[in-house]
Amino acid sequence: MQKDHENKMLYDFLKGVTCRPARLIRCNFLWIGMLAVFGVISHARAATPASLLSPEVPATQIIVPITGLAPPLRLTMTDASTGKRVTAADFRGKVVMLYFGYTNCPDVCPDTLGKIHQIFLKLQKKYPSVAAKTVFLFVTVDPKRDGLALLHRYLALFDPHMIGLRGGPNALYRLTRRYRVVASVHPSANPEKYQVTHSALVYVFGPHGNARFIIPELGLNPHPDYAFLVNKLQQLTQSKQGDGLLTALARFN
Repeated sequence: MQKDHENKMLYDFLKGVTCRPARLIRCNFLWIGMLAVFGVISHARAATPASLLSPEVPATQIIVPITGLAPPLRLTMTDASTGKRVTAADFRGKVVMLYFGYTNCPDVCPDTLGKIHQIFLKLQKKYPSVAAKTVFLFVTVDPKRDGLALLHRYLALFDPHMIGLRGGPNALYRLTRRYRVVASVHPSANPEKYQVTHSALVYVFGPHGNARFIIPELGLNPHPDYAFLVNKLQQLTQSKQGDGLLTALARFN
């Protein structure tokens, strides 16, 4: 019965929503097309949001492998801690976790950041050299309210490995479009009516800049398998670049 349910409902990790197979042909994403053609979706065992909330979620469902299915890391933003322009080249040789959020986020952002902090604590204890070469990039989707100083102070409350990134409307649009991230801001003079929507995925890139896997809905998972996630991060430092047909195609995005 569980297998039948998984076959009927596939988690669309690129948008953070659930898709039925009939809708997949209407998903206007190259990566989804690749997944369907190469039969990767069923093997990735991507979890539905409901199952992610269960303490019994198998470790293999905590992440979704996307090697070769998403573009390599590419960005041009301003580092909130230094005020300087940074690009993907500045993070070459590091394992990079990429997340989109905003400082006024009431729930999923602080929940996610708190769990990322736990990952770093366990990573430092078990693999200190890996922790030193791992960074978490927090891209604000609300740059109008999230100034550099505010963004830096906010992330400093959670973990020193976190770097806040801020960009103008064009830079932010290009970055969210590149990784199919949902992000919208509806400003209002009334703070209670100021609405921000964003995806809650954590993209993970290897030291060579290739996208390797995502952690969907980490902030909503009450019992993450930290040991599993720490080991996966450590494995990225030991793996090769992973070039292949899918990676080559992804580089054109």
